[in-house]
Amino acid sequence: MTFIMIMLAVIGGATLSIQAAINGQLGSKVGVFRCAFLTFSLGALVTGLLIFYFEPAHSLTLLEVPKWQLLGAMCGVPYIVIMVFAVQKIGTAVATVAVIFGQLLMSMLIDNFGWFGNDAIVFSPSRIAAVICLAIALYYIHASNQANVE
Repeated sequence: MTFIMIMLAVIGGATLSIQAAINGQLGSKVGVFRCAFLTFSLGALVTGLLIFYFEPAHSLTLLEVPKWQLLGAMCGVPYIVIMVFAVQKIGTAVATVAVIFGQLLMSMLIDNFGWFGNDAIVFSPSRIAAVICLAIALYYIHASNQANVE
């Protein structure tokens, strides 16, 4: 089951890169905010249909959960807007690796301190090495873009 979840996460990451590349092109033609609006509008429509047809009943509604948990929905807005803008300026690969680097750093802090009700998973040498490797990858991917421009 763990392998399946990892593969689904990899597929999810691949679709984010595809979305970033497509939205970067769309945003350059119709504007960053219009592109973001389209993304969220279509996403809301599709998600609404998925809820209607497939979501099982839950013991709580959105109105009954702790209000701070609703703030997670706001985190997608800066991501989409930043990616639509960034891909146009620095390319899909650099923007995506930079996002993954930010995700890795924040997720390790969340894990280490057990923030937001998650189980604590402490820093380890291998986790720190992974951050360093990703930072190096980001540097080299960006450097190769600069070399191709010159």
